[in-house]
Amino acid sequence: MSIADFSGRIRPDACPGALQVHEAADGPLARVRLPGGAASAAQFRALAGCAEEFGSGVIELTSRANVQVRGLRSPAAFADRLASAGLLPSAAHERVRNIVASPLGGRCGDGVLDVDALVAELDRALCGRPRLAGLPGRFLCAVDDGSGDVAGLGADVTFTGEGSGGGRLLLAGRDTGLGCRPEGAVPLMIAAAEAFLDERPDDAPLAWRIQELENGPARITARLTRHPAAPAPTTAPVTAPVTPPVTAPITASAAPPERPGARRRAGRRTQRDGRVALEVLVPLGRLTPAQLRALADSGPAVRLTPWRTAVSLDLTPTEADDAEQALADAGLITDPASPWAGVTACTGRPGCGKALADVQADARRWVAELNADDRAPATPVHWAGCERRCGLPRGPVIELVATADGYRRSHPS
Repeated sequence: MSIADFSGRIRPDACPGALQVHEAADGPLARVRLPGGAASAAQFRALAGCAEEFGSGVIELTSRANVQVRGLRSPAAFADRLASAGLLPSAAHERVRNIVASPLGGRCGDGVLDVDALVAELDRALCGRPRLAGLPGRFLCAVDDGSGDVAGLGADVTFTGEGSGGGRLLLAGRDTGLGCRPEGAVPLMIAAAEAFLDERPDDAPLAWRIQELENGPARITARLTRHPAAPAPTTAPVTAPVTPPVTAPITASAAPPERPGARRRAGRRTQRDGRVALEVLVPLGRLTPAQLRALADSGPAVRLTPWRTAVSLDLTPTEADDAEQALADAGLITDPASPWAGVTACTGRPGCGKALADVQADARRWVAELNADDRAPATPVHWAGCERRCGLPRGPVIELVATADGYRRSHPS
């Protein structure tokens, strides 16, 4: 039996992809899945070229570390170019390759798990099972390195590393009590995704997430524990959402620990191997093709994050100096105290037909008019083009919602 959260839906999930585009007000929009927010430098450059040649030049980062390209003039040619770049490994599965991962990948702080290999293995396993092409486009997997940065995002299926060298499985953010070594993580996560399809009622295909199934985490856990290859429970299953541990922000100077779910900040962090991770803010989550190329050239490994930032990894201190200067010159934010920290906005006009204002332009104008001494607002500020408030961040937020008579300001409770 399913709960009523999706009772008002009248059609199956129409989440856009690279092949199934969304007809936005400013033209077709494609969403390109980048599992773990990862792509090679050549692939990032190919995306930049696609946005210039086939689109309007607007590249958006999503809260799942994917990218959207707006205003496509030839969706078919766009998709062909992506396939040539290796960004569409399975046409049937391209909308279900939803995997977020800890951007630092076990390199710093409490992170103990190298997520890159697990993300690649999970992506191959998803694409290798024809049945899993039937997952909704909203179904989300996560691989947490043990720092807790993505474990708190409420993904449908999460594997999070632990200091003992093992890890545990979360379903819809809840601890299942099931744990295994990292080499068993992908089979366990795939089994959980298949169990979701088993538990989803045949007459309710509009259930898109595990949390939309009544007692979904418990029912799927029961299926997993009956599986012949199921790992033994490591703890008693609980029903409360897991609270991820506090993680330190990536900043060059000392700063208070970052609250789980708080906004990410720009700056540097020293990796365990002595190299540097450099995070940059992307104003309002929008990149130009030139900025994406600058990111591609910034270091040996680049990861997009669920906070609409980007991290360049494995830099020497000298390389970090050069990358910081180049990315700042490209218009990306390297100062952790910049007024851009915590300022977000939905698409607004002209891209969204429901929007009542060009919130992107208004937010940029608002930041530009701040005094030079102004720093990041103490509370995040979100600009919304209508009452739907798309893209609203988690946690306390000051909302500026466009109405027919200007903006309505609301304060966090």
